[in-house]
Amino acid sequence: MRFLERERTTLAKLLPDLDPALRETPPMELERPGSPGIRLFRDSGGPGLLVPESHQGRGASALDALRVQRAIGSRSPSLAVATTMHHFSMATLVGLGHLGGQTDGLEWMLIEGVASTNRVIASGFAEGRSGAGILEPSMTATVTEDGVRLNGVKRPCSLARSMDVLTASVMIPREDGQGDELAVALVPAESEGLSVSGFWSSAFLAGAESEQVTLTDVLVPPELLLRTAAPAGHSLDELQTAGLIWFQLLMTGSYLGAASALVERVLLNDRIPEHERVRLYVDTEAAMAAAEGIARRVDAGDLGESALVQALCTRYGVQDTLARVVPRAVELLGGLNFMTSDEVGHLAACANGLSLHPPSRPRMTGPFSGYLADQPLTIA
Repeated sequence: MRFLERERTTLAKLLPDLDPALRETPPMELERPGSPGIRLFRDSGGPGLLVPESHQGRGASALDALRVQRAIGSRSPSLAVATTMHHFSMATLVGLGHLGGQTDGLEWMLIEGVASTNRVIASGFAEGRSGAGILEPSMTATVTEDGVRLNGVKRPCSLARSMDVLTASVMIPREDGQGDELAVALVPAESEGLSVSGFWSSAFLAGAESEQVTLTDVLVPPELLLRTAAPAGHSLDELQTAGLIWFQLLMTGSYLGAASALVERVLLNDRIPEHERVRLYVDTEAAMAAAEGIARRVDAGDLGESALVQALCTRYGVQDTLARVVPRAVELLGGLNFMTSDEVGHLAACANGLSLHPPSRPRMTGPFSGYLADQPLTIA
């Protein structure tokens, strides 16, 4: 099987219209502000990728989703990174649906609505804040008679200009009056008090729409609050762990896709020595195989602490692989390719972005050391 054939075959099976549309669009147009990529993703049915077929989604497995993100990343790193945040939000909502133990609750109605109408979900969760669990509130909430009013800022927030809904975690009083509980608020993009302003000034990954989203006294009615029926730090630990695994897995696939776009150019150039081409191929495929191992654990329902440790180790290992593969690919492609096109330099810069996502490896040194000494894993 040829390089990236398996990934693109999976993409063609689940979202048949997307890859042809991406191929027909100039690569750098997909990477600029105002890129058509997110619209193409929406039009192809991408928002429902992780939604079960029983709820009008595409029913992708974790392994499928990993391969899809690599395939998309090889066409547009910006689109892969942006859509990872949508899938991360959807995986969290699906996890909440399973936590409730029902298949027809409010969570599933909303999930089905996203899939059937191709709505794009942006993440206002705290995954970008060091020391915070993915569902720890990044917004302040005030309970009123009409619902909950939210205030706060999320930056960067991918999909900021194309989102239909923003998800955010909040602490609200339990219905039984016994303290507080976490809830997920769904905030329509057109809500009064929600505004989007510029934040991402870099030219790299500009098509991901990673801007600042500000909520100023935004009212969220009760029907758009998904209660978890559990206080923070208790049974939600499972959900937070699962969310972090999904985040590491899909981000790893997305950046592997960006690097694979460079490697593919090398493999197609028969003037480059065979041993150099094979070396890049082996390194890249070995990294993907490691990520696929995580995806298979997810599909087997193994979403515990040890799986998260392996997901983080794999993600950091892939970072090291990319740090070797990407500069070598650029060198082999030669200065003329670099000087006459923005694509090679852009892909090289984008592929290095995996190391910038939380939790960073330096911050995890202490927690990993504690884990090796039989302590529970913490996320720094």
